[in-house]
Amino acid sequence: MRIISGKYGRRRFEVPSSFSARPTTDFAKENIFNVLANLIDFEDAEALDLFAGTGSISFELLSRGCRRVTSVEKNNAHASFIAKVAKELKTSDLHLIRGDVFRFLQTLPSESFDFIFADPPYALKELPEVPTWVLERNLLRPGGIFVMEHSAAYDFSSLPLFAQHRAYGSVNFSLFMRE
Repeated sequence: MRIISGKYGRRRFEVPSSFSARPTTDFAKENIFNVLANLIDFEDAEALDLFAGTGSISFELLSRGCRRVTSVEKNNAHASFIAKVAKELKTSDLHLIRGDVFRFLQTLPSESFDFIFADPPYALKELPEVPTWVLERNLLRPGGIFVMEHSAAYDFSSLPLFAQHRAYGSVNFSLFMRE
């Protein structure tokens, strides 16, 4: 796992080969962050990383200046890896939630975020419902962006706040923006 840019840029962390997580490829991550850099200022933003996996997106967000990143990951080994990397980076700006994303979203108090990223497992049967869960709970602040990573099998363009679709190889992103 590589952090692309920012204060931790070019740092690499070895992800155990036993992990079942499918991290966003460096190619796709670099390209989507190039797009996002023109849409949002990460400096001092508060972000939410759903289905955090290896924490790749969380650490990219912290590296780019997010004030606070909440990462939600159900798998204990993956969450432990995220905690280990946060400790190595000596950051206290990562808030790790070890638990189910859907339960987290149901119990989340009236908190909102400037940026939300969701990268559910492509085989997750509830994957098509994730954008609706996020958007209906008003988790995005005005001017906020929600990015949903998914396979080409899904089209979220009919949902409210949909702004654009980007594809990088087999990785697809749907972007939602609250004005």
